[in-house]
Amino acid sequence: MAEGERTAAGGAGDTHEEAVAALETQVGLLVRRARAVSASGASEVHPDLDHAAYGLLLRLSAVGAERTTDLAAFLGIGKPTTSRQLSQLVDLGLVERTSDPTDGRASLVRLTAEGRERFDRVRSVRRARLRERLEPWSDADVRTLATLLERFNDVPG
Repeated sequence: MAEGERTAAGGAGDTHEEAVAALETQVGLLVRRARAVSASGASEVHPDLDHAAYGLLLRLSAVGAERTTDLAAFLGIGKPTTSRQLSQLVDLGLVERTSDPTDGRASLVRLTAEGRERFDRVRSVRRARLRERLEPWSDADVRTLATLLERFNDVPG
């Protein structure tokens, strides 16, 4: 790309490096805000829930049941960290371990009925806030943002 060439991420005169720097700033802001929202959501699910474990609830809500190793890989965190967070979720009655029907030596984790009810209640409020924030946006813009974030999140690293 030639110096000063217009890029998809920036305006006229932006270089690729300037566009990457702008993206870095916006992703940093998004991550900080997402952490705050996760911390708030975690305490709404259960007052003793570590905010870092909220992502496990989100994933289990989406997939139903999953092995600890698969959860860790999906979230990009170590198995010991995942196991520690899952232990807390089990102790709080939000998640339960079950045997894996395809491998008797392995276990799966899934939301309990109470975990699903608490998580769904908090997610409903979060989605309502998100809908409100995105209300001025067109459906096409919301889809584009979701598509680009999915593409960004699929990049290893």
